[in-house]
Amino acid sequence: MLTGVILAGGQNRRMGGRVKALLPFHGEPVIVRQIGRMKRICDQIIVVTRDRDLFSQTVGDSARIVEDRIPGKGPLSGMHAAFSELNSQDAWVVGCDMPFISDRAALLMWEQKQETGCDVVVPKIGGRIQPLHGIYDVRCTHHVTGLLQSGQYRVKELFNRVKWAAVEEGRFLQQKIDIRFVVNVNTPEEYEEALSLKVHS
Repeated sequence: MLTGVILAGGQNRRMGGRVKALLPFHGEPVIVRQIGRMKRICDQIIVVTRDRDLFSQTVGDSARIVEDRIPGKGPLSGMHAAFSELNSQDAWVVGCDMPFISDRAALLMWEQKQETGCDVVVPKIGGRIQPLHGIYDVRCTHHVTGLLQSGQYRVKELFNRVKWAAVEEGRFLQQKIDIRFVVNVNTPEEYEEALSLKVHS
């Protein structure tokens, strides 16, 4: 069983205050598009936000909305809120500003996690790891809690505490998975550019 987790608790400052998850993307909000992809392989979907009213109408009963327990502390605090609600051992965690998330990429990483016994498996694209399109084991919960309690809010600190692996971009390409699944939109310019891309999911 796999749970989809969408982290939507950011401040959206670089987008001029527009809520990135609700930006229209080829006829539907980004978050609706993400939920659709996740439903292909996930039994449960959780959206973490600082304000449930922002998403309740758009999301409806297609996902469970959970409020960030420690708002303003980045992705780790969102993971903390979500991991406390998991019905499964593993979570596919993404940022809400990623319109091209790939269920095929997630399945490939999930398979590697099961084969290696790692706590976390993430993609490595362009030589950089991408923690916000990764598979996380619920075992990470106590590490995330410890980091937050000690005032450490960077996701890379979690990687110093867990067993993790990366799936290289060549492996995705071998499976004919478009590696632009890691594209995110933080600014109006990036949003316009993403709208012009033709990405095969």
